[in-house]
Amino acid sequence: MKNVVLVAAHFTPSNLAGVHRSRLWAQHLREVGWNPIIVTTHYRHYEEALDWDLHGLVQADLEVIRTAALLTKPLRVIGDIGVRGLPFHYRALAQLAKQGRMDFLHVTIPSMFSGLLGRMVHTAYGTPYGIDYIDPWVHEWPGTEKRFSKAWTSARLGELLEPWAVRDASLITGVAPLYYEDVLKRNPHLRSQAVTAAMPYGGSESDFDTLRREPRAPTLFDPKDGRFHMLYAGAMLPRGYPILERLFQAMALLKQREPELAKKLHITFVGTGKSPNDPQGFNVQPYAERIGVTDMVREHPARVPYVEVLNHLLHASATLIVGSTEPHYTPSKSFQAVQARRPMLALLHEASTAADFLQKSNAATVVTLAEERLPDPEQLATTLARFMRDDGYDPSRVKWELFEEYSARSTTRVLGKALDEAYARAQHGRS
Repeated sequence: MKNVVLVAAHFTPSNLAGVHRSRLWAQHLREVGWNPIIVTTHYRHYEEALDWDLHGLVQADLEVIRTAALLTKPLRVIGDIGVRGLPFHYRALAQLAKQGRMDFLHVTIPSMFSGLLGRMVHTAYGTPYGIDYIDPWVHEWPGTEKRFSKAWTSARLGELLEPWAVRDASLITGVAPLYYEDVLKRNPHLRSQAVTAAMPYGGSESDFDTLRREPRAPTLFDPKDGRFHMLYAGAMLPRGYPILERLFQAMALLKQREPELAKKLHITFVGTGKSPNDPQGFNVQPYAERIGVTDMVREHPARVPYVEVLNHLLHASATLIVGSTEPHYTPSKSFQAVQARRPMLALLHEASTAADFLQKSNAATVVTLAEERLPDPEQLATTLARFMRDDGYDPSRVKWELFEEYSARSTTRVLGKALDEAYARAQHGRS
């Protein structure tokens, strides 16, 4: 069995969403002929709260190499874990290469700076490598238009560093094709040189096993208080706020049209704050206040542990997915929401792979949109009222066989096939 080393700047017990990429792959890689080894930063260097329940979901025999990193205390000069851990990650990878224990190196980004490790190791030891785009590296997001700002500087650095990092890559993967399509346009040699593969995060039913064996009460709302509790869990995308605004406008209309129904609606937003650990970093609440729906909305800005999120999904009347006006964005949280077997309302870009999957599988009520065509508040209010009364959700009607294509096991099979082909090409190139 060949070894694939996965570089994940954050890994469990970090509570950041990106850790699930390597965690879920690691569960099933041996089934497709690849033994996973994780290289990450030691959790004592993480700045976010640690999630030990999440760490408990990692298989006991997984080899995890945790390295040192530059300190952030007493003086925080650099925050990015990829920069702080870069020399230490390289040292660990070099050791694995010298020991002959690394047949392929695959780097998940962000942190974007971790993407440099592939070519560094390839240049020194000839190890074939790939980069997995959890997010686009070169990308214009809100704030990048302001010259010499942090966002602007980061975007310009990406333009300089990405071509260097991908030059010798044998594999390019991403959550969906649009996550890396621009990479191929900017670096056309990759179309013939590198294998490409797209796979969503997927979901793992085993994540819910403990909660189904040992039920626990939710803490953020009371499911027995007679209200219709919807749950949104996870960060808000910068270009998701125009959609959120339309949703709140629809809720305000619902208050006017059907005040008794509106009294029942209560949406809890979890982990939507300005930073993972800031309980006062409200991002959603100001919109609710401006539009006049604070009686229907509660924001819990700080992240809560992953297993606790799953527990609240199980107890919610319904789940809420708010996407982005960017077509590439595919929310990984949609897979956990499906597995909770609760009704779901999803507001997603029409090009999102999640929108297509949710509609085909009968797993959600989906409202599609585009950047120039946001949901109409009046129509959305009608949809919301119908959804609350009877969304038609029935677990027996969900096409679970379609969901199997998006399970962590199936997405890992896609990765395994891509690794096989990329490794074979690299070996052929050497010979």
